[in-house]
Amino acid sequence: MFVRSLIVLLLIAPATLADSLPDVAKIYGRIQFVTSFPDYKVKVVDSFADLHVQVVESFPDKPGRWQMVESFPDYKIQIVESFPDFTIKYVESFPGPQ
Repeated sequence: MFVRSLIVLLLIAPATLADSLPDVAKIYGRIQFVTSFPDYKVKVVDSFADLHVQVVESFPDKPGRWQMVESFPDYKIQIVESFPDFTIKYVESFPGPQ
């Protein structure tokens, strides 16, 4: 019985994990960095990022294009070192999900 329960748990766990990950392709627009109550917690990395981010001054209308704002954001982001919702890498060109 224990083995059967373990097998069922192992089959369900990856599907549950995939459902809990955010769709990074939808995270673009006006971004505000906060220290509490974020929409997402993000870790900045140098390689193997979930999302390549290009900081823009205007037209943040495609995945990975972020315009930094102080008020009225589309998303609130908190930079963390551990347990992020997803990882980002800042780029000069070709932003978007990886």
